[in-house]
Amino acid sequence: MKTVQGITKYDEKHSTAVTIGTFDGVHIGHRTILERLITEAKQLGVKSTVLTFFPHPRMVLQKDSEIKLLNTIEEKSGILEDLGLDYLVVHPFTKDFSRLSATEFVRDILVNQLRTKKIIIGYDHRFGRNRTANIDDLKAFGNTLDFEVEEIPAQEIDAVSVSSTKIRKALHEGRIVTANKFLGYSYMLTGTIKTGKGLGRKLNFPTANLHIDAPYKLIPKNGVYVVRSVIGNKTVHGMMNIGNNPTVEEDSKNRVQQHIEVHFFDFNEDLYGAKLQIDILARIRDEHKFDSVEALKKQLEKDRQTSLQILEA
Repeated sequence: MKTVQGITKYDEKHSTAVTIGTFDGVHIGHRTILERLITEAKQLGVKSTVLTFFPHPRMVLQKDSEIKLLNTIEEKSGILEDLGLDYLVVHPFTKDFSRLSATEFVRDILVNQLRTKKIIIGYDHRFGRNRTANIDDLKAFGNTLDFEVEEIPAQEIDAVSVSSTKIRKALHEGRIVTANKFLGYSYMLTGTIKTGKGLGRKLNFPTANLHIDAPYKLIPKNGVYVVRSVIGNKTVHGMMNIGNNPTVEEDSKNRVQQHIEVHFFDFNEDLYGAKLQIDILARIRDEHKFDSVEALKKQLEKDRQTSLQILEA
């Protein structure tokens, strides 16, 4: 799959089958549209293409919106590539772009730039300035500009009963198993390993301190989780704490600073500077403040045993 940053940089000469949307999470509800797109593109002999936008429109049009996203662009790209998509076009969403009329959007972007021969969208798709155009308008454009429109029926999408909003809510509440079920894959955190204070190593639980590079990425509820990662060519498992280190942090400023620390089982390599994807499999417990470091160490051992039991189940 090829990822193109900005519609003006798309200069391919072949025709496309296109779907349009933010597709945050690329969850099982989205798959209905995406799988149909990929299948139809192969049958027509054109390239399957997703046109998506970043920043998320709510980030631009609602300045007070603090929406957190389920995927970074890089994560979304990886998921779509695994599905078999040919092209991901990520177009910058701006206020000027939002003011494009429906005619300008369809004629200039979909037809002239992407050479669209077929558009596949959900039943409730709206587009153009103030989102005033709908599926009927799109079909009318298709008759004039020579492309076909296929609408995924409401019953096919609604039957899944999944939305990005539901998944965000589940993650905020720590319901990782539910979120993973809705996503169709394990929720991931992608970041760079930074230097920590070495407290985990003193407790015989060395940790990799994960720094999330994308500030808009949704971090699940504080607590302890069972996780998996691929390091080199090896799959390793471990447990991850998301929280504020209340037992060992004494500075009041540090108490409100969120940390993401991963302890990998049977793994002791230096990961400083490495970029890792952490897949979250299950949640063990809330984060607690313990009376002593020794009490914390005992709990960590319990967490390790609980994690191993979950992984063996």
